[in-house]
Parts: sequence; structure tokens; C-alpha cells
Amino acid sequence: MSNNVIIKTDFNFPNQKNLYKGKVRDVYSIGDEQLVMIASDRISAFDHVLPEGIPYKGQVLNQIASKFLDATSDIVQNWKESTPDPSVTIGKRCEPFMVEMVIRGYLTGHAWREYRDGKRMLCGVPMPDGMVENQKFEQPLITPTTKAEVGHDEDISREEILSQDLVSEEDYILLEKYTRELFQRGTELAEDKGLILVDTKYEFGKDANGEITLIDEIHTPDSSRYFYIEGYEENLKAGNSQKQLSKEFVRQWLIENGFQGKDGQSIPEMSKEFCESVSERYIELFEHITGEKFVKEDVSDVLNRVEQNISNYLSK
Repeated sequence: MSNNVIIKTDFNFPNQKNLYKGKVRDVYSIGDEQLVMIASDRISAFDHVLPEGIPYKGQVLNQIASKFLDATSDIVQNWKESTPDPSVTIGKRCEPFMVEMVIRGYLTGHAWREYRDGKRMLCGVPMPDGMVENQKFEQPLITPTTKAEVGHDEDISREEILSQDLVSEEDYILLEKYTRELFQRGTELAEDKGLILVDTKYEFGKDANGEITLIDEIHTPDSSRYFYIEGYEENLKAGNSQKQLSKEFVRQWLIENGFQGKDGQSIPEMSKEFCESVSERYIELFEHITGEKFVKEDVSDVLNRVEQNISNYLSK
């Protein structure tokens, strides 16, 4: 196995309580108050983690998220304390809400598939008649999902969230407010870079003081979809697909190679060349979204680097 991608971590830090391994992130609980989140180079699609790692992917996602957490901290406080390594964020532990706040500015992806099948309600929110794929909504729609421990997140309406007592009404009103304000800020930051923030999701929790806190990553290509402003109107009028910045290209490659996560399908072989090409796309995403040059960190012994940087920070 290559030393220059992070596929799995198994560190043991002082005061470590547990280790949670998500599809892409490894999260270490330190004591009761702190989390160490390592963005691995794993890549997932169709609810499956693919067998090969993508060089620099974790660094790309972590650095984008870090930048946008800083750029939105005046709207709502967030969990981040520090990024002691390009692939690591350390922050405060929060009790997560069991819903994810998805917000959509355009009729695309899952919303379009539902619309195309004749549905005009998504998560209890009406969608107007006569729209076409990738058209902008007059107002962004908030379409929450449940937060599944395993399997798929499911669409859920505001009414269901409140009736099932997943979130109190008082808190939910604030979650909607923050979601709209964060999306507006993300939209403005994207426009500056010639991009359209199409849709995204936010996750929130409560910190030890009971304050609502933005957690996890935001505005990354794994949690968001971006179109290019240039060519958007022309493509819309012509009924062509939009050029987009997201990991949709990986899903397309899998579909072309006969994999959509269904029973009996096997994941196609990922050649070194393919993994390198995905890495280049992620770096291109980083540079477009942030407007900064991507600086490749030394990955000759990436696990040792990450462990050292975390240990040094925690020992302060």
C-alpha cells in the first residue's frame, strides 16, 4: 500500500476516548470536549468507499472547509479551533442535531429527478410547475434529510422534524436562518470566482454551553455542487448539461463502468492514472473555489506527518 495517501489511520493520542471512522473522515474524541478530524484520501460514491485513495484529496477538502468556516464565523459560531496539519482540523465536540440542512438554489440532482418523475413537493416544500433542469429557483429551497447512521439519508419535512421532536421549533427556526445566511455568503464568495453555488448541506450541533454551532465541513466539492457562471445561460437555453465542479465526474465514470452501488455490481478497477486524474480534478476544484494556488504538502510519509502534527498540537 502506498505511503503517500491516507487510507486508514489508527493513532493513539493521550486522553483519547474513541475513534469514529466515517466514509471519508476519521474522528478521534479527545477527552469530553475535543475532536480531531482527519480528512483521509478515501473517496466514496453511491454509499460505497472506493478501494483506492486519491492523492491530496483530504488536504483539498480540509483546506477548503477551513477557509469557509473562517469566512462565515460572523454568521454562526463553528466548531473549528485549529488546523495543525493540512489534512486535519481540531475543534470542539458538539452534540449534533439528527438532521442535515440541505439547501438548493437550482433544480438539479435529486430535486430534478423527483421533479422529472412528476413530483412537485420536496420535503414538504412546493416546486413550481414549468421548470427545466438546472433552472434557478426564485428562492432557495431548504430540503432537510435525516442523518442516517448507516445507509441513505432520507428526505424529511420541517413538519416531520418538529412532530418527531428531532429538533425543537425554537432551534429549527435558527437552523433555517443560519442555513439561508450561510448559503447567501457561499453564493457571493462563489460568484467572485466565476462560480455558482448550486446546492449544499450544513450540519449543526450544540456546544457544551448549549449554543448552536456549525460543525463538519462546508462548501467543499464533496458537500456542494458548483456550476461555472460562464456558459450557464447558454447551456440552460439549449438544454445542455452544465459544466460543474463537484465529484459528479467520479459518479459518471462509475456509471459508465457499470457501477451504481446496486447488488451484484462490482466496483471497477481504479488505475494509478485514473486516481491521478481525479487528484488533478480535486486540485483544480481547490484553485477555482478558493482563488489560491494549491501547495502540495510533503506526502512521502503522510501518516507520520499527520500523527506528529496532531501530537504536537495536543501537547501544548
